[in-house]
Amino acid sequence: MKRLIVASATVLASLVSLPAAAQFQKPEDAIKYRQSAFTVMANHLGRVGAMAQGRVPFDAKAAADNAAIVVTMSKLPWVAFGEGTDKGMPTRAKPEIWKDSAKVKDLAEKMQAEAVKFEAAAKSGNLDSVKAAVGDLGKACKACHDDYRAEKYSAN
Repeated sequence: MKRLIVASATVLASLVSLPAAAQFQKPEDAIKYRQSAFTVMANHLGRVGAMAQGRVPFDAKAAADNAAIVVTMSKLPWVAFGEGTDKGMPTRAKPEIWKDSAKVKDLAEKMQAEAVKFEAAAKSGNLDSVKAAVGDLGKACKACHDDYRAEKYSAN
């Protein structure tokens, strides 16, 4: 019984201690993953943004459904900024993102918090609340883009 406990603890410890980058076989996999997560998040935010701007009719259920996806997606891309994922294929991430990890983490957490507020506003069904929350989330996204996202893709 003691051997089983020790073996289980060893396996668990090794799984917990695996670096996040180990989830990806190649740097290209991490780059594709994070770009895809950001793309999906932006698309779902854009759907609600179109409602907030009056370009499409406001649909409270659709807004809430899309906001829930934004919250989920806001948590995903950060694991894919591991060491060595700055090269391998074209990316818009600036080199500073790997140097300023504490600031990037702070900005990511702020964006995730705004995403949660955005979801709450969308669930309320109140268009004015949704408009304000879309704006606040957009500002949180822009705060990171201003310093860490290039206008054009790299030539990798």
